[in-house]
Amino acid sequence: MVRAAVLPAVSAPLEITSIDLPDPGPRQVRVRLAAAGVCHSDLSLAGGTLRQPVPAVLGHEGAGTVVAVGEGVAGLEPGERVVFNWAPNCGACHFCARLSEPWLCVRANEATTAPYARTAGGDALYPGLSVAAFAEETVVPQRAVLPLPDGVPLQDAALLGCAMLTGYGAVLHSARVRPGESVAVYGVGGVGLATLQAARLAGAGRIVAVDVSGEKEGLARAAGATDFVPATDRTAKQVRALTEGGYGVDVALECVGRAETIRAAWDSTRRGGRTTVVGIGGKDERVSFSALEIFHFARELRGCVYGDSDPARDVPLLAEHVREGRLNLGALVTERIALEEVGSAFDALRAGRGGRTLVVF
Repeated sequence: MVRAAVLPAVSAPLEITSIDLPDPGPRQVRVRLAAAGVCHSDLSLAGGTLRQPVPAVLGHEGAGTVVAVGEGVAGLEPGERVVFNWAPNCGACHFCARLSEPWLCVRANEATTAPYARTAGGDALYPGLSVAAFAEETVVPQRAVLPLPDGVPLQDAALLGCAMLTGYGAVLHSARVRPGESVAVYGVGGVGLATLQAARLAGAGRIVAVDVSGEKEGLARAAGATDFVPATDRTAKQVRALTEGGYGVDVALECVGRAETIRAAWDSTRRGGRTTVVGIGGKDERVSFSALEIFHFARELRGCVYGDSDPARDVPLLAEHVREGRLNLGALVTERIALEEVGSAFDALRAGRGGRTLVVF
């Protein structure tokens, strides 16, 4: 039995309880958690914005140590440090094999729909985004873990699996930020802070951070922002006013997932610029554009899944940046809590407070 934060039903409070975690089966790995980040996607799963069978153990951004491996597992041994990959690609589907776009793998989340453990009362439990990291230990498919390169603190390494990988990929892969370009980042949470760091790493010139909370200005500037604009109904105009000639930024990245911020990001982008939506919005969030403005502004608008990243390729690169001091995982973390406090971390997400909260085991 291990302790875990269980979501008993959609929109219900999390319950800290003991669960019955089985030994790893064929091609499965059992991992003892060192830390798990509390991501807005967990809140979206808990509230039903993203589909998740329940009861479930949420948490998908984590790192830990292998304690046991199942039959057929190769290349992993007990005692090895690993990072979770919540969207493990199959390598064989249309998107993986033909298009070389593993972030769009059709089988990436198939483990989410299969029970992986049981409650103390014997009910089947499902793993949030295939990982179930809000627990002392978890059992995942081998494809859902990556060896952690040396030189990265194990607790902070949890952020490599989602926030940093998503922010880095959004800048380098999706938006393709070039040296000297101007960038606006909407939303200064964990992913937003990672995006700001990645924009600085990419050599962006002016980097404008936007958030509803003025208290995040210090966090944003420490991450690489040259300017900070409080989110209002005039935000797009204020962002454009900071750019050369008032034309707008070359690249805007929306890390919130709300219709109004997507529209503001679009409006703050120059003619011919790029707007990338990183945040996950609800199906009822509608964004409107006129046919004329699409023609006139000639902007690129695109979505972004997991930073358009290949974790097996990009995690080692990120680890190298961390070791060399070019990226700072710890700077994303504004609070470290115990498992029993994960409900309060959800409250902070709803209120838009802080950056990333890290559950430390």
